[in-house]
Amino acid sequence: MNARILQNRLGDILISQGMVTPDQIEIALFEQKKSREKLGGILVRLGFATEDIIRDVIGDIAGQKIINLDDVIADNEAVQLVPEHIARNHHILPLTYDRGGRILTIAMTDTCNVVALDHLNIQIGRDVRVFSVMAGITEIEKAIDRFYGFELSIEGILREIETGEIDYNSLDAANHEYSHPVVRLVNALLVDAVKRYASDIHFEPEEWFLRIRFRIDGVMRQIRSIHRNYWSAIAVRIKVMADMDIAETRLPQDGRISLQISGRIVDFRVSTFPTLHGENTVLRVLDRQRCIVSLDKLGLQNDKVVLLETMALKPAGIILVTGPTGSGKTTTLYAILNRLNNLSVHIMTLEDPVEYLMPLIRQTSIGPTARLDFATGLRSMMRQDPDMILVGEIRDEETAQMALRASMTGHKVLSTLHTNSALGAISRLYDLGLRPDILSGNITGVVGQRLVRRLCNSCKETQVINCQEQMLLGIDAYDAQRILYRPAGCVSCEGTGYKGRLAVVEIVSIDAEMDEIIARRGTQHELMRHAVSRGFRTLAQAGAERVLDGSTSMAEVSRKIDLSCFMKRSFGDACLSVSGH
Repeated sequence: MNARILQNRLGDILISQGMVTPDQIEIALFEQKKSREKLGGILVRLGFATEDIIRDVIGDIAGQKIINLDDVIADNEAVQLVPEHIARNHHILPLTYDRGGRILTIAMTDTCNVVALDHLNIQIGRDVRVFSVMAGITEIEKAIDRFYGFELSIEGILREIETGEIDYNSLDAANHEYSHPVVRLVNALLVDAVKRYASDIHFEPEEWFLRIRFRIDGVMRQIRSIHRNYWSAIAVRIKVMADMDIAETRLPQDGRISLQISGRIVDFRVSTFPTLHGENTVLRVLDRQRCIVSLDKLGLQNDKVVLLETMALKPAGIILVTGPTGSGKTTTLYAILNRLNNLSVHIMTLEDPVEYLMPLIRQTSIGPTARLDFATGLRSMMRQDPDMILVGEIRDEETAQMALRASMTGHKVLSTLHTNSALGAISRLYDLGLRPDILSGNITGVVGQRLVRRLCNSCKETQVINCQEQMLLGIDAYDAQRILYRPAGCVSCEGTGYKGRLAVVEIVSIDAEMDEIIARRGTQHELMRHAVSRGFRTLAQAGAERVLDGSTSMAEVSRKIDLSCFMKRSFGDACLSVSGH
């Protein structure tokens, strides 16, 4: 949008919304003729409007994303790309740099400033794409003062810490200055974890050193080891950020941190636990952009997306997602909620705790501090006129009974259950005391899932299927020349051979015949036989499909799923005859 048109519309909108008077706009326009300053800046300088109001209105006019820089933390790579004089002259704040996609995200006061963008492109190179978001000029200037002139790389900060003494008073949350290296070190580690798509950050004190590990793609990876002397200051800083008691070191504590990283809000759920050598501290990274996705972004095959969506669109009944801790159950449930969430339905959740905030949905955390459990919350929630209810987990008979009662009264219920397979959920519900005849007709479907690492597309290598793999994957002898892929390792995947994760799922859609089997408490073998006759594919089969389509490796699937049940014994003789033994 043309900058002059934007400024003219700014005055009209501010007047129409009663934020300024026509006289104040006239005064600002008179000042603008003398100084050539932007209208919004003049209104702020004269005290007629706040910077927040101007920023929000300009963002709405231009259709630009607006961010608040108060809690933003710096990305060292991005700051190094943009020299300080360019940042100050053009009011540009580098936020994050994606090295793989060569994308630089910046905050600007005027995203239509072609001159500023041209100067920036000359400096960083035309091959780097620039994505801009809008922020207030005062916020940008303060952030430039914080980020420039200080060491921001983890290695540089550690060298700085080794040469100085730690002032614990300067670790207070009210101190936003970057003068203290421990403040910058903690921020640099948080940024590094988000950029590397870590799900958890572990600070593990040993007798003589502190070990820092990230969980990336479900696997723990050591990042740093630093001297134990620095741990107390780091622990204090984390507790201050999470609003926890810095004096309490003998009892477990929980807290939460919310920061602007890469131009978006990222939350960290903090947990401390006393150990022999000090408090073990774990931060769960809650990145809404990555974990609240649509059904088609879960990485499932098209037929499974269609089946899951069909189940989700049924008006009532229970949908269960099963699997061990860390198998992506919450992400799948949120994807279903995301598909159904609109102004025409009332959705409520009970979670332990709420991890990702979603618009329109009424979300409630349960736990001892809230004096609320799943069963009590469900009982009260039924009086809130919900159309759909998400229960974080069915743990006991009372919660199971309440969830079933909700589905029987015409509500759609989503929940998780800890079982090894989708069909195992039926037996688990029997064990929890649910009557088979009442259970029948109220379960819509069950999803069993695991998360496996995805092979890096930049370096994965081909391999010919060997005899053992042929048996485990259930491939006929005539198809034994098919190609598999294995990890190699490159810069893009940090030498692991894997980048990102995908879900391997089995989905059971409960039909009328299966309801009859459930009503008479049929065995799991009967349930399996009927499900297979209707096209059901087990986790082992689903895992084999992802190996054969090149998405992941045989070793990775075997790490999460038992493929031995999928083995065809006849292949052993075939292989022996081929090999001549």
